[in-house]
Amino acid sequence: MSSQKEVCEKFKADFIPCSEIEKLGLAVETLGKLPINGLRHKAENGTCGWYIWCGEELSQDPDFFKPLHVSHIKEYLPEIEQYLALPTGYRFLIADDYEDVWQDSSLINM
Repeated sequence: MSSQKEVCEKFKADFIPCSEIEKLGLAVETLGKLPINGLRHKAENGTCGWYIWCGEELSQDPDFFKPLHVSHIKEYLPEIEQYLALPTGYRFLIADDYEDVWQDSSLINM
């Protein structure tokens, strides 16, 4: 598994790590599905800006994401921990041996 710094270097992205006490949004009900998706909005109000869900569908339900401290992500999705230092505006999609990481400028302007 790559480190967070290696992932940022690989994708030529700034290294902006999350604090373990910050929260992210995790769609707990989707765990076990593929692909695993993540997107990072601007950090605010004690969050790091990350929203993580599994599967093809991103629900608009206001209760879709549950708050989770960053320190606990390794218990749910250890395979995504390496992506959490990508900066605001980045997204990832992973499944088995597939990895896609890209910058989505629309996330910065929200």
